[in-house]
Amino acid sequence: MSTDTDRLGAGRYLAPAAVPDRTRTTAHELTTHDGATVNGLLRVVPGATTVAFLMHPRQDFSHHVLVPELLSRGFAVWTQGTRSIGNDLSLLHEQALLDMAAGHGFLRDHGFEHVVAVGHSGGASLAAFYLQQAGRAPTARFDSTPGGKPVPLPEASMPLADGLIMFAPHPGQGALLERMIDPSVADEADPLSVVPDLDPYDAANGFAVPPEHSRYDAAFVERYRAAQRERIARIDAVAWERVGAARTAKRRFKADGDPRDRRASLATGVITVHRTDADLRSVDLRLDPNDRPYGSLFGRRPDLTNYGIVGFGRLTTPEAWLSTWSANATRADVARCVADVHVPTLLVELTGDQACFPADARRFAELVPHPDVTHVRVPGRHFGAPLRDGMTSGATLAGKELGHWIGERFPSAAFVFA
Repeated sequence: MSTDTDRLGAGRYLAPAAVPDRTRTTAHELTTHDGATVNGLLRVVPGATTVAFLMHPRQDFSHHVLVPELLSRGFAVWTQGTRSIGNDLSLLHEQALLDMAAGHGFLRDHGFEHVVAVGHSGGASLAAFYLQQAGRAPTARFDSTPGGKPVPLPEASMPLADGLIMFAPHPGQGALLERMIDPSVADEADPLSVVPDLDPYDAANGFAVPPEHSRYDAAFVERYRAAQRERIARIDAVAWERVGAARTAKRRFKADGDPRDRRASLATGVITVHRTDADLRSVDLRLDPNDRPYGSLFGRRPDLTNYGIVGFGRLTTPEAWLSTWSANATRADVARCVADVHVPTLLVELTGDQACFPADARRFAELVPHPDVTHVRVPGRHFGAPLRDGMTSGATLAGKELGHWIGERFPSAAFVFA
C-alpha cells in the first residue's frame, strides 16, 4: 500500500475543470433484473475507452463535482440513480445492488474496455457492497434483505468493475448515523424530550455556544457513545418487531386468505427518528482531529439543526431501517465490505472531512486485500469544497489524483495526463 500525504498542496482556488466541448451526453433508462426502472447519463469524450461509474444510494449524482474533472482528463463518465433516488423512505441497499448491476451491464454492453467504480461519501459503501457481492459465487450472495424481503442477487448478472475509487468515504449510512444520533432523546415521540446528563448541547456537559469550541471530557464521550449504541439498538428492536409482525400476518394470509391479515402484512408503519445531527466531533474539534471546520455536514450550528427536520435516517420503513440505517443490521458498511474487494483501489481522503476521519481512512485502506491500494490525502471538505477560502477545491485536487491513478492502470485512448 502506498500513502502520499498532502503532496498536492493548496495554492490558489481553481474552478472545476471545464467539460470538453466535444462531450456527447445521452440519457438512458435501464431495467433491473427484478424489473425496476433506473436512469443514468452517459457522457463520452471522443476516443474514451475507460468509463468512471458514479452512483449514490440516495443522491442524484448527475452533476457531481468530479464529472468535469474526469471528462477533462479523457475518461467517459456514467452517473446513475437508484430506484430510491431523492427519497430514501424505502431504500433497501440489496435492491440498490440490482440497480448498480444494471449500470455495470449497460457499460459492458456499450463496449468500454475498463469500468472504474467511483464512490463518494455513501456511494463508497454502496460500491464496496456491490463489489463484495459481485465477486462472490452467485449461490454465496445474499438472497434477501436483513428484514427478510427476497432480493434475487444470486440470479442476477453482476459484472465486476476493474477498479474502485473511494472519495471521502464515510463508513456507511448505519455506522455514520450511530455517530450522529442524539442519545439524549428521552421519548421517541417527542423531539424536544431530553435526558439532561446526555445532552450534547448542554453547557453542563461541555458544550459552548459558537464561536467558542466545546470541550467534552473523556468520561462523557465514553458514556455518550455507549448511549448512542443503545438508542440504535432500541430502534432496531422496534423495526424487528414490526417486520416480524408483518411476516407473521403474511403467513396467516397465505394459510386462511383473511383480508385483514393481508392488510396487516403491509401495515408496518414508518419509523420517525428525531435529532440526528449530534456528533460530538462537530463541535469539539479536539476529538479525532483533522483540518475540518466547526460544524456538521448539515450546517455551522448543529446545536440548532439537530432540532430541525433535516438529517439522516429521519423517516424510514422498518425494512429500510434495517437495510440502511441500523449499524447492527446493515450490510452496506465499508469496513465489512472492502475486506472482500479484490480490485485495485484508490482512497482519497479530504483533510477537512466531517464524516470520514483519519483513522477511518487508514482502516479502510488497510482492509483492502488487493496488493494495489493507494491512499492519498488532499486538502478539502466532504463535498469537495476548498478547505478554506483562497485554496484549490478538494474536487480539483482529487480530480488530479483520480486522473493519474486511472490513467496509469486503465489508460483511455483519450487520456490527458494533467
